[in-house]
Amino acid sequence: MSSALRIARVARPAVANVQVARFSIASRMMAAGDTGATRSGGAASGDAFSKREEASENLYVKRHEQEKLEQLRQKVKAGEAQLAKDKADLDKAQK
Repeated sequence: MSSALRIARVARPAVANVQVARFSIASRMMAAGDTGATRSGGAASGDAFSKREEASENLYVKRHEQEKLEQLRQKVKAGEAQLAKDKADLDKAQK
């Protein structure tokens, strides 16, 4: 055996079967229209999920607006009651 071959065998790492992870260099292909962005309109916006999601959002907004209106009605009612009380106090003070 030649001395160069002996040195090469000695210099080898102790683990002979080292596995190396190989990654693909090819980029992942997407279908036409798959941009990852939200749906903006057109034919894709007419599916059942989009319609259900829109209906759910509309229902939430409607309920939220109804709650706000009810709070405003209560505020107006309280204000009117306070005004009536103040008018009664004023009438009492003037007599």
